[in-house]
Amino acid sequence: MTRVGLIGIGNMGGALLNGWCKDETLALCGYDINQDQLHAISQETGLEIKDSAQEVVAASDYILLGVKPQQMQKLLTSIAPDLQKNQCLISIAAGIRRETLAGWSGHTCPVVRVMPNTPAMVGAGVFALCYDDKKLSSDQKELIQRLFLSLGQVQILAEDYFDAFTALVATGPAYVYYFMDSLIEAGVALGFHRSQSKEMIQALLDGSVKMSRESSLSATELREMVTSPAGTASAGMRELERRAARSAFIDAALAACRRSEELG
Repeated sequence: MTRVGLIGIGNMGGALLNGWCKDETLALCGYDINQDQLHAISQETGLEIKDSAQEVVAASDYILLGVKPQQMQKLLTSIAPDLQKNQCLISIAAGIRRETLAGWSGHTCPVVRVMPNTPAMVGAGVFALCYDDKKLSSDQKELIQRLFLSLGQVQILAEDYFDAFTALVATGPAYVYYFMDSLIEAGVALGFHRSQSKEMIQALLDGSVKMSRESSLSATELREMVTSPAGTASAGMRELERRAARSAFIDAALAACRRSEELG
């Protein structure tokens, strides 16, 4: 039985817990300063409640750090004396580099950085895992990968790529929902009820992603299949190109990457 403890169980910590509680090979415990929320989560998932972060550390092999970035230093310095070298810390905090986390925790045990995105809340996340810590064992790497594969897709990345991943994939749902919302508004402008427009656009995105996933064609080739000469898609694409929509999305990701670097 692998013991996994969670310190800080907000939206993302709760999403991870909801996935992991189905795994009978895991013994889960947790602590959160919000006791009402903690007890509600415990009733839903069977999580064993601990009265402090130190108690979570004492009962865990792997410790997920789910607190806000500005709370991380205080938490790690408070639990550092209780850590053992055979344990492993897993941080989902944005912007705080692995070496900083290791320093705050006394360099006692290995530290893994994980960058999630919000679709993890429905079991369809994309996670970046940083295995740069040389103290990590192969068993620890395998277990951590299994934990996050149960909630979506995993990318093993060097930490130098984390800002880019944050800009593209962790921030990416915001771009997708922006595009989605724009098409829904277009549907309303064309005379559909909002609920009907939303339903159609959701199906449009589902089908398009499925087709992309199951096809050997590139996104450009799939787009060209729809864009016949002098047709409706051609007219729509000309307007998008006139407005430099492609460049706007690329620039948005680059701006997000710069901001991630600043936060770090």
